[in-house]
Amino acid sequence: MTARSQAAPDAVFAALTHAATWPSWSPIDSADVEDGDPGDRQQVGDTRIFRTGRNVARERIVELITDRRFVYDNAGGPFRSYLGTVDLAPAPGGGTDITWSATFDPKMPLSGGFWRWYLTRFMQRMADGLAAYPTNPG
Repeated sequence: MTARSQAAPDAVFAALTHAATWPSWSPIDSADVEDGDPGDRQQVGDTRIFRTGRNVARERIVELITDRRFVYDNAGGPFRSYLGTVDLAPAPGGGTDITWSATFDPKMPLSGGFWRWYLTRFMQRMADGLAAYPTNPG
């Protein structure tokens, strides 16, 4: 899923690496960090706990390339494996192009089509919210 932010890549990356910002720009209701403060900048290896309604997701940061890439995996939930990637690139004329993608293997057989449909919509909402956040944090 793609979106364009008017903010520079460093501002977009800062929003990604501070779990406390996620409820402000995404459909996520609350964010915590295991053994840390969601207001601090997270690092590779940190596990973040996101709550959306009754759903709880535990996501571990597995790769960070400053101002360019944010990669996480999902520890549990309906997936045997889940790897999400957010790529950031300077946009022509200024701002940041955001590409949010994921690869996954669902636990339930034959549920891949549903998850593809659901995650496509969810990741687009995430990318759109992230694109709007740094230029309109209020």
